[in-house]
Formats: sequence, structure tokens, C-alpha cells
Amino acid sequence: MGRSRRNKPLLKKVTITDVAAEGKAMCRVEDRVVFVQKAVPGDVVDVQVTKKRRNYYEGFPVYFHEYSKIRQEPLCEHFGVCGGCKWQALPYEHQLKYKEREVLNNLSRIGKVELPESMPILGSEQTEFYRNKLEFTFSNNRWLSEAELQSDETIEHRNGVGFHIPGMFDKVEDVKKCHLQKDPSNAIRLAIKEYALEHGLTFFDLKKQEGFLRTLIIRTSTTNELMVILTLFHEDKENREALLNYLKEQFPEITALMYVINEKKNDTITDQDIILFNGRDHIFEEMEGLKFKIGPKSFYQTNSEQAYELYKVTRDFANIKSHEVVYDLYTGTGTIANFVAKQAKKVVGVEYVPEAIEDAKVNSSINNIDNTVFFAGDMKDVLNFDFIEKQGHPDVMIVDPPRAGMHADVVQTILTTAPDRIVYVSCNSATQARDLNLLDVRYRVTKVQPVDMFPHTHHVENVVLLERK
Repeated sequence: MGRSRRNKPLLKKVTITDVAAEGKAMCRVEDRVVFVQKAVPGDVVDVQVTKKRRNYYEGFPVYFHEYSKIRQEPLCEHFGVCGGCKWQALPYEHQLKYKEREVLNNLSRIGKVELPESMPILGSEQTEFYRNKLEFTFSNNRWLSEAELQSDETIEHRNGVGFHIPGMFDKVEDVKKCHLQKDPSNAIRLAIKEYALEHGLTFFDLKKQEGFLRTLIIRTSTTNELMVILTLFHEDKENREALLNYLKEQFPEITALMYVINEKKNDTITDQDIILFNGRDHIFEEMEGLKFKIGPKSFYQTNSEQAYELYKVTRDFANIKSHEVVYDLYTGTGTIANFVAKQAKKVVGVEYVPEAIEDAKVNSSINNIDNTVFFAGDMKDVLNFDFIEKQGHPDVMIVDPPRAGMHADVVQTILTTAPDRIVYVSCNSATQARDLNLLDVRYRVTKVQPVDMFPHTHHVENVVLLERK
């Protein structure tokens, strides 16, 4: 073990042995766990420690003595810089192995409940170009590569459009090609950048809060519809119309071309007016003949094709009979509720966001589904005795909460309501396990199915069936 600047150790010639939480690689040095970024099991590296804690270190490799036999060449030139797709160096079959193990470890270690034999993780058929939504940031302070910093050539400008560098809020990696979203996503982003440079349009300066071009959202669908939302920091009608007309002419396949004037200090546009420039103000996604309307603020699972697999698992686990009432909690825009509606007598959807509930109602209407009802409000407030008496006692409950899991009051309400079956869909198996532990007083876990929605990342969904004891 050596020493480096600022008294942070340099760990020499350590062998990476495993993958830990959040996708970081790990090893042990003198009985201390070391979490290492940008490495895979089998790599032999020198690690520069960046964080020291009593029980663990964090760091990154500064020299590779030996590359792992399982390591593969990352497919993206931006790998390791932009912060996305951190597992590209790890073959997909190994990614699935570690994701499945994490789910089962969390359920057993945190949940402390009796588990059935898990079904093998369901991998994604597409491991590239699988996302249907990306948001890019314009910056006049793009990240400079090592080659650029060491070059004698003059850097003409620092304008770029891409993704924020992890841990550096004001730096953006200028993306040449992203492997996450299908064409014409890359072409649209590059065309806007080229047009902006040719016409002297200013890129946003996050520190000074000035500039014209701010963010770009591109949404695609399996029906080949396309939504483009351009966010500008201030109104400039002449330049705005010229740029949007250029996009309209260059990319006639854009179904919904929209823009936002966002003068706030943050990039969120959920509280902003999104203005239609050309086409219609929504696109459609389809699943088993059902159409789902997606507006500029609508939530939809970002991997459309794998979302279908996730929902099929959910529906199979629920095993809904024609006489049964289903409650879909955290229903969002009602995708699952509408997907299972034809199996049920009635589906009751509850969601905190009022706009999402309006989308859910529209999705039922356009599909001629008449046995769904939707309500907006805080789950722990909506689900009371009067509500259940009026809407009918749930035979089946489907829950798909955010990463934080369910509020303890919601869990208690579920226990009091006591549906026969609960299907718990989660994007965070740690908080799911915590909730399973709370539900264990009345329910047993009878099925577990991990589903990979996000190849080349450590994220994984998990579906659990609970049946009343």
C-alpha cells in the first residue's frame, strides 16, 4: 500500500473479486472492503482511494496490471465518461447473474422472509437502442478529453450537447453517438448542434444562467412515432422559429414537435407550459393492441419492449378471475390497470399525480375500456374504509411504488384491507424487501421474478407474488 497526495492511499496490484451494490466492483485489502469504479471481477489494478471510511474505501483504477478474462470491449466511445451504461465492459450474461444475485440477497437479507425458488432473471432481448426517452443538455462548458487537454491545438469553442458528467453539475460530455435510443435520435441531436454552431446560437451556461439552447428531450415509440421537445432559456422568436422550422423540414417523421421557455434555475419542465409547434401534442405506444397516449409530461416505462415482458409477468402472477376486483396502486398513467382490465370485473387505479390520472382515464377511453376507475391523491389518505366500501373490496392488489417503496401507513392499510393476492413490482429490491418484511405477518411470498429493463446498468426490476397465509 502506497501513499498519494492528500493522504489518500494508493492500493497496488489488487485483484477485483466481485460486484457490489450500485454496480461498483469490489475487493478486499487488509480486511477492508474497497469499492472500485470502472473495473470488473478479475481485473488486477492499482486503485487510487478517493474516500476513506472506517469500514471501507472507495476509489478508481489508475493502472491495469492485468485485464479480466471476462472483460469485453465497451461498445461506446463515451464509456467511462458520460456516466451511463457503466457495465459495458461486463458481458451481458454476467450482468444478469449479478443483478439476479442482488435481488435474491436483498430479499433474504433485508426481507428476512421465507422465499420460494426464484425464476431465472428475464433478460432484455435488446441490449442497445432500447430506451424510448432521452434528455440531453446543451452546455457552453463541455468536458474536455485528456487528448484535447494535452493537445497544442487551439480549442475553438466549448459548446456541446449530451449528458452531465457524474459529480460535476456544470460539465457535459459532448455525445457523438449514443447507443441507448434508436434512430433518428442521434441524427436530430447532431443536426441541432450543427445548426446552432453555424447560426451562432448560444449554448446554456449553467453557472452564469445565460444562453439560448438549454435541453432536448426525444421520445420514440414502437409504433415509430417521435416526439421532440426543445427547451430554451429565453424567448427569441426569430431564432426559435428558424430552428424549429429547420427541424420540421429535415425530420418530417417527427410526430410531435414542441418547445418550452424555461427561465427557472433548474431543468425540470413538469411545471412549465409545453407549446406545440408542429404535429400533435402526443404520440402513441401500443401493447397487445392497446394504445397508450403519451404526452410531453407523461410517464411511460423507458424500455417499451421489456415493459411488455414485465407487465406480462405481473398479469400472470395476478391470475385475475373475471369476477375479481383489482386495485392498482401507484397506477401512474394506468398502463398496468388497462393492460389487465379485460381479465377483471373492475380495476381501481390510485396515483398521487393528478395529471397522470387524467392520462389513465384517456387511455381507458381510447381503448373502449369501461371497467376502470381512477383516483388522484396520497395513497395513505385515499385508501380508507369508506373508499373500499364504495369501490369494492380488492381481491387482487398490484403495487408498483417509486424507488423509496411504500409508506408504512400504506403497508398497514394493505394489511387491514387483506386482498387475497398482492403483486409487488419494484425497481428497488432493497426497499421491496423491507416492505415484504412488514407484510410477512399476513402474507407469504410464493413467486419471485427479476426482470432486466436496463442493460449495461446495475438497475433491475423485480416482481413478487404474495398470497394470504
